Amino acid sequence: MVGETLKAPPRAISMATPRRILPKHLLYSIFARIGGSGLDTDAFETLRASYHGGFLGKAVAYDNRQTEIPAARIDSLRWHPVRLLSFLDSPYYYGAKKKYLDWITARHLATGRYDLFHSWSGDCLLSLREAHKRGIPSVLEIPTWHRDRGKVKRGPAPPPPEPELPWRKRWKEDLLLQRDRFVEEYDLADLILVLSERAAETFRVQGFPEEKLFYLPRGVDVDRFTPGARPPHFRAVFSGALIERKGVHHLLEAWHRLNLKNAELWLVGSVHAEIKPYLERYADESIKVIGFALEPEKYLRQSTIHVFPSQCEGSAKVTYEAAACGLPQITTREAGDVVEDGVQGIIVPPADVDTLAAAIQQLYDHPEIVEQMSIAARKRVVEDFTWDHFRARLLDAYELAMQMAR
Repeated sequence: MVGETLKAPPRAISMATPRRILPKHLLYSIFARIGGSGLDTDAFETLRASYHGGFLGKAVAYDNRQTEIPAARIDSLRWHPVRLLSFLDSPYYYGAKKKYLDWITARHLATGRYDLFHSWSGDCLLSLREAHKRGIPSVLEIPTWHRDRGKVKRGPAPPPPEPELPWRKRWKEDLLLQRDRFVEEYDLADLILVLSERAAETFRVQGFPEEKLFYLPRGVDVDRFTPGARPPHFRAVFSGALIERKGVHHLLEAWHRLNLKNAELWLVGSVHAEIKPYLERYADESIKVIGFALEPEKYLRQSTIHVFPSQCEGSAKVTYEAAACGLPQITTREAGDVVEDGVQGIIVPPADVDTLAAAIQQLYDHPEIVEQMSIAARKRVVEDFTWDHFRARLLDAYELAMQMAR
């Protein structure tokens, strides 16, 4: 339960499956694909738990890229009619697709075939309303933090409503995902799945009771992500989208200040426009921009440390992957709970370039610490954060949601 797992490092979970109260027919929906990378992997591992547990009713998603779970159990919206709106700017098209997924899922719930509903924040307002009306317990997964990012909204009364837009403009504005949608989803869900202690805190400050929060960290494939040979010289790697939210610009500034000898910085991930000015400003022969990589483990295995100074995550999957590859990490508490400060790496405050630079310098100067942290990092994920651990925790969440609905 949340009170046990959020107050201490996650314990190893027994894979034994005693008799328990689980659903008979789960309905799962997600604005992603089943099978692939990122959330697609999370969706697949979630469905593996319910399918092999014998209670997967149906999944609604935008595509299916795996063969382990029968396609008959997955309602793929790949050829959805919302494609006719693809000419719209991204926020409108994105919102339209999410609302179409929600509408389809709500129709499934209305059949009365399901006894548990699991979806993702922003994907399921109509569906949660339908589940609530029918007394179907619901589980809401949060990819990052509370919509207000831990800030309690206070201040003067809201301004009077603006005049209603003409229908030619109103239909388009109605496609956008507004804050109120997310907040209502939080209230309707019986159980909220949070990825980290930092994510949980953003809900606590909004007054959410502890019993409504359930800690569900991610997992990693420890057979795919494995340690490699240590490079002959110091090499730091960043893996993830090259955007400001993930602190890449702070890393570039810190690296520029240090001017380390016989050292490299590899940047593995898609380069977004907002980071290009920083790449130009801090361009240096020691910095190598790899770009997007389908197999990031190739670059992680060739590195000395992983640096990930993100300012906002749920629980960054790359922190699991880097740890599985035996890399000490310099990261932030905002990136998740994989790294314990001083054990598997160094925790720094977000946007603190001085502290970030000092942490890089410390690991550069002390290869013996790097070696100790490397062993601890791999041990951490093998004992606590495999996909087996994820699925076992997920079943605990489902059982709790079923009990709460009694």
